[in-house]
Amino acid sequence: MTATVFDAVFSRAAAGVPATFSARHADGGILHFDPATWCRDTIAGDDGLLRRCTGATLDVGCGPGRLTGALLGSGRTALGIDVSAAAVRLALRRGAVAMHRDVFGPVPGTGRWRHLLLADGNIGIGGDPRRLLTRCRELLATDGRVHAELAPPGTTGWSGTATVHGSAGGSLRWACVPFDDLHGMAGAAAMRVLDTWTEAGRWFATLSPR
Repeated sequence: MTATVFDAVFSRAAAGVPATFSARHADGGILHFDPATWCRDTIAGDDGLLRRCTGATLDVGCGPGRLTGALLGSGRTALGIDVSAAAVRLALRRGAVAMHRDVFGPVPGTGRWRHLLLADGNIGIGGDPRRLLTRCRELLATDGRVHAELAPPGTTGWSGTATVHGSAGGSLRWACVPFDDLHGMAGAAAMRVLDTWTEAGRWFATLSPR
């Protein structure tokens, strides 16, 4: 269902049609998504993420390939993966290297990636952050790093299935992980927090396997 939701909204965004939507969890938590923003070439706050990707980088949930394309454009090795076929088509059109893959399925370079991106709230992919971070640990080299974007402190955290409202309908397996919950979440996945920072009103962290 997640792929269907994102296929619909990325197709709308690429056509210049409003594609904003919200995911509402039964506990009352809500996240707002604007796929048109992800279709831009850059978003304020991206620089810190990109600077930290000094080696081969896997961009999980790459969407239209904004970050993957930026890394490749600066001469670095990068691959984007996404469950949305529409997103992958947009990434390829941008000139990014991208594959239609689920992070929980077979992924090229497993166990050898130096950096892994979970930007734009993609730590919520799959609705189970602990499972996702555990999978990320499997994908990384022993000295690898995960660079994740989190919800601001004070945000209500939630995980599981949310109802989609707006330009797309249906349901979405997702999670909202506030900055406040980061250390506990990382520890549960046998990872540790190396660094945190904010940029342009966005909140980020770098994690590594223990």
